[in-house]
Amino acid sequence: MTMLREFKTFVAVARDGTFTGAGQQLGLTQSAVSAQIRRLEEFIGVELFDRGARNAALNAAGREVLAHTEELLGLVDRMVRQVGSGHVSGALRVAAIASVQQSLLVHAVAALRADYPDVSVRIVPGVSLALLGQVDAGEVDLAVLIRPPFTLPPELNWRPLLAEPMLVAVPAGLPDMSWREALASQHFIRYERASFGGRLVDNFLRRHRIAVHEAVELDEIDAIANLVRNGLGVAMLPCTRQLNTEGLRLLDLGAAAFNREIGIVSRRNTDPDGLAGKLSRCLIAAAGADGPA
Repeated sequence: MTMLREFKTFVAVARDGTFTGAGQQLGLTQSAVSAQIRRLEEFIGVELFDRGARNAALNAAGREVLAHTEELLGLVDRMVRQVGSGHVSGALRVAAIASVQQSLLVHAVAALRADYPDVSVRIVPGVSLALLGQVDAGEVDLAVLIRPPFTLPPELNWRPLLAEPMLVAVPAGLPDMSWREALASQHFIRYERASFGGRLVDNFLRRHRIAVHEAVELDEIDAIANLVRNGLGVAMLPCTRQLNTEGLRLLDLGAAAFNREIGIVSRRNTDPDGLAGKLSRCLIAAAGADGPA
């Protein structure tokens, strides 16, 4: 288990004297700094700060660990300068929703490893809200997820990748009807409301005053499509690149059309020349988008 990030955060807190101030230097929220310090204390097995103090005051164990940590980080820095010049290696932690893992992420990781074969990549699955929290806490280097329906904190950065049109999926054998008729008359397979994509669907139904007859609710796009394919109902889902349309008929929303936006969330202070920055460029290339800085 690598704790280099946590050690660096520990030094920043010790020097600044507050979690908030250290977070501002590192581009992390106060809660993310606190989470990293907790992980470091669990890793070492001792508390490092006097919890009764108003500021982040080191206790005796913390002062001892600080001396060793500064020595350790200095050694790592010298090693990188002397040995690692011109050679890229390391580990990258990437969080991603399921629907981008089958295509977009595959192409991006393949491109990254073609250029940097000594870089290892760990992919962490999950729903968008949970993945957003992992970026904020510094548990992953970046996340590929659905655009949040709220403003991101200033420590985090959003880069758009894809705009996937939302469609109404019906069984291929269903008689011809409009998307509105299909939603109102058939059983409904709901895209889970707790997910960012599901919120888009829920808001759409409310805005257009459509009452649906709910049958099943889940988050996985391929599973939703399979339920529709097998005649369990109709659904609103994004037209992803890898969506299997066999056995389905996809109804365009016409003037009511809207998209599910997919993008990258990273910390604002992420080094553009670091591994996360390199993968971001590979993702943008794989998506066929320019992606603003």
